[in-house]
Amino acid sequence: MAQSFLGTGWRFPIFPDATGCLGYTKDDANVEQSLHILLLTQMGERVMRPDYGCELHRLIFSPNDNTTSGLAIHYVRQALDRWEPRISVTAITFDRAEDELGTLLVDIGYELRSSSSPRNLIYPFYLVPAEATR
Repeated sequence: MAQSFLGTGWRFPIFPDATGCLGYTKDDANVEQSLHILLLTQMGERVMRPDYGCELHRLIFSPNDNTTSGLAIHYVRQALDRWEPRISVTAITFDRAEDELGTLLVDIGYELRSSSSPRNLIYPFYLVPAEATR
């Protein structure tokens, strides 16, 4: 019964399975994919629900520094608190990848409310380096 609360939905990204039918995901995997969809969706992108999404994309041209990381944590927590009732966020931290892409790794610790089982999701957010905008 507890797992039914987590739901079933189309697999993300949407593509047909080996039989040609749309693939589905359920339970824990559905929650994780829902988190990815939420973080990838820009505010205003969904016509019928313009306030759905995460403002993380506002930071795409920001420097890879502590201010940007703090704002990223704020935007992610705000979106998760508002749009994902199946989880309780336990921690959101960040790590700056040492690469030329300016990758900000957002580490989300959460628990499924139905089972209190801890989970972790690392979401890579790619910043556009200042050199690329010149």
